[in-house]
Amino acid sequence: MPHYLGRVADQTVRDALDTFGAVVIEGPRAVGKTTLGQHLAASSVRLDSTPQLADVAEVSPEVVLDGPAPRLIDEWQLAPALWNAVRREVDQRGAAGQFILTGSATPADDVTRHSGAGRFRRVALRPMSLAESGESLGVVSLGSLFSDDPTVAGHGGPTVADYARLIVRGGWPALVRQPTRSAGNYLSAYLDDIARVDLPGSGLAVDPGRMQALIRALARNVSTEAAATRLAEEASLMDEVRTTSPQTVRRHLDALARVFVLEELPAWSPHLRSRVRLRVNPTWHFIDPSLACAALGADADRLLDDLETLGLMFESLCVRDLRVYSHAADGSVFHYRDGSGLEVDAIVELRDGRWAAFEVKLGGDRPIDQAAANLRKLRGKVADSVAGRLCSLNVLTAGPTSYTRPDGVNVVSVGHLAP
Repeated sequence: MPHYLGRVADQTVRDALDTFGAVVIEGPRAVGKTTLGQHLAASSVRLDSTPQLADVAEVSPEVVLDGPAPRLIDEWQLAPALWNAVRREVDQRGAAGQFILTGSATPADDVTRHSGAGRFRRVALRPMSLAESGESLGVVSLGSLFSDDPTVAGHGGPTVADYARLIVRGGWPALVRQPTRSAGNYLSAYLDDIARVDLPGSGLAVDPGRMQALIRALARNVSTEAAATRLAEEASLMDEVRTTSPQTVRRHLDALARVFVLEELPAWSPHLRSRVRLRVNPTWHFIDPSLACAALGADADRLLDDLETLGLMFESLCVRDLRVYSHAADGSVFHYRDGSGLEVDAIVELRDGRWAAFEVKLGGDRPIDQAAANLRKLRGKVADSVAGRLCSLNVLTAGPTSYTRPDGVNVVSVGHLAP
C-alpha cells in the first residue's frame, strides 16, 4: 500500500471515535475516504466489492457488522438499512469507536431512519488542502489568527503560475500522488461519471445532458451569487437542445450537493449597527475548483491568460482550504454581502462565536488596500457584541509574503496557511 498521506481530518475522526459509537466520513468520490477509514479501522468491508453484498447487508446487516472495532463499512449508502442496524448495534454494545461509515452520497430522506443523534458524528472530508498536499509552507496557522496576538510573518512558497497549476490539478489524492497524470482528462471523466453513473446510481433522477450543461454554467459562475434563473438561462444556451427551467436547476443543484460535488457558501447574518439589509443568497463553489476548470476545459496557461477567471478560481481554492482548516477547529465558513454593496469573501466563525474575516486577492498593492478597507468597514458595521468576538481581519493572496499591516490587517499568502 502507498505511503499514507496524512489528512487534517485524521485527528477529528480519532477524537470522534473516542466519544461516539459510529463516525460517518462524508465527501465526494475519490477524495480519500476509504483510505482514511482503513488507516484508522481494525477491520473493513466494502459494499461495492461484489454486486450482491449490498443486498445481503440490507437483509442480514449482522453479516457486515461483525468484525473487530472500529469496523469500516465503505459505501454504506448502498444499503441504507445499515443506518438503523448500526444505531441498534451501538446501543447494544454501549461503547464508543465501534464503526466508521464512509459514503460518496447522502441517501434520500427516509422516515424510517432515525437521526442517530448521540451515536453518530459526521466528519466532512474534502479534497486535500495545500497544507495536506505539501504545497503550503505552513508558517501561518488558522489557529493563530484566532489567538490573542494574530500577527503573521512568512516569505516564499508558490508563485502565481504555481497556483494556476494547483487550481487545475486540485486536491485529489490520485493527482497529488501522480503529478504526471492529466488532470483535465481525469476530471472530465469524473464529471461525466457523476452525471451519467453516480447520480442515477444513487437514485437521483436527473437528465445527464441538462446536468452537464448546468455544471458548465456553474463553472462560469463559481464564487458568485448566481440565481437559479440565471443558471437556467446559461444552461439552456449550453445545452442547445433542451430548455432548462429554474425548478430543474434547483433539483439538479440539490443532486450535486447530495453527492458532495457542489457546496453552497451560506451568507453570514450578524447583528449590524445600522439598518442596512443583509443579502442572504449563497455563493457557489464546487468541492474543488479543479472541477470548474475541467468543466470549462481550462488548463493553467488559459487561467494565466484570463486573470479575472483565475481570480475567481483562486477565491474558490481559498474557500476550500478555509473549510478544511476550520472544520478541524469546529468552525464554519460563510460569506458576507449587504445592500450597500459591501462584500467580504469569507467569514470563519467558531462554535464559541469568535470569528475572523477574509478577503481574497491575487496580489497588488491597490487590490490589497481595497480589501483591507472592506474588512475595516465590516468591523465598523457589526454590533458591539459581534465586534467584541472579532479575532482578526485578513487578506489572502497569491503573493510570496505574509505580514501584518500598520492598520492591523494581516496579509496572508494562502501558500503559508495551515490548520
